[in-house]
Amino acid sequence: MALRVGVVGGGQLARMMIAPAEELGIDIRVLAETEGMSAGLAATAVGDYRDAETVLRFAREVDVLTFDHEHVPQDVLAALVDAGVAVHPGPAPLAVAQDKLVMRARMAELGMPQPDWAAVSDAAQLQDFLDAHGGRAVVKTPRGGYDGKGVRVVSAAIEADDWFAALAEDAHGGALLAEELVDFTRELAQQVARRPSGEVRAYPLVATTQRDGVCAEVIAPAPRAGERLERAAAAIGVAVAEGLGVTGMLAVELFETTDERVLINELAMRPHNSGHWTQDGAVTSQFEQHLRAVLDLPLGSTDATAPWTVMVNILGGPAEGGLTERFAPAMAAHTTAKIHTYGKDPRPGRKVGHVNVAGDDLDDVVYEGRAAAAFFD
Repeated sequence: MALRVGVVGGGQLARMMIAPAEELGIDIRVLAETEGMSAGLAATAVGDYRDAETVLRFAREVDVLTFDHEHVPQDVLAALVDAGVAVHPGPAPLAVAQDKLVMRARMAELGMPQPDWAAVSDAAQLQDFLDAHGGRAVVKTPRGGYDGKGVRVVSAAIEADDWFAALAEDAHGGALLAEELVDFTRELAQQVARRPSGEVRAYPLVATTQRDGVCAEVIAPAPRAGERLERAAAAIGVAVAEGLGVTGMLAVELFETTDERVLINELAMRPHNSGHWTQDGAVTSQFEQHLRAVLDLPLGSTDATAPWTVMVNILGGPAEGGLTERFAPAMAAHTTAKIHTYGKDPRPGRKVGHVNVAGDDLDDVVYEGRAAAAFFD
């Protein structure tokens, strides 16, 4: 009988797990939020991931439950565990990914390097933080933000008044997260896979480029990283995975600072945009690795298969027409490019696909990746 993996969430991350699952003979099933989502090919159920009975009903048909996103509520996760469902990652590590204040507190407990931060419940506390950090800071909503949403750089407490008002209206109290505005030279990402029995493997450190808060490009390995930086980043990734008990893929987004520190920015406990390059540039893709990890199978090699790989996101897509009509000219002009699309309709700012190019020359792969992706603008 085939191993059965259930994925909660029908987005592109679940979609990209389908091919490696088929190759391994794994029966992959998806609980999609609505009809017609990216992972519709494997969607065996449609329903609300916030409803415990809906998720429990779906989970009864699989051996292991995992996720396309980190938004499943803690009470639903607790109900799954109480019912004896194998949930990977589990409720405790997911709580860290779900709430940035919890994440900062847990990173502090683990002794991980991170920006100065504080929980601020009102404008006066935020102003105190600003005064102590040169008059500027990053303010984040603790829950729900992604791709630049729920993040602001402020120089006066009044600039977060609407968020404080929303907290007050919520009637549950709470706070915003204030962080020092880090003077960084670039952003990096370290991916790690960990299985329940404890085996851990780290991928090469990568450099990421953000555009309007959204990942636009990834270069693997990170240029000019050096052995010391690579070791430090891998050690951070492994320490976080082991310290939190993460099972599956973990992405640790990092700042490399002007004074040569490496600081944790964000965490994601699932396959991540910074790891899409592994589909065509690593022995084991992050999507196959995630399946191996949650099933507690031996992890695959994380070695790169080429000196350089670039991933360029297709953001928004063409203003007129669809993506598929752009395939032929892009493929003809850039024969080394691997084009991945997500079955999504074009929309400004939306991640609708990505292009991977691997090769021996960094300048060449970057040019080919960007030029191929440009066909889809």
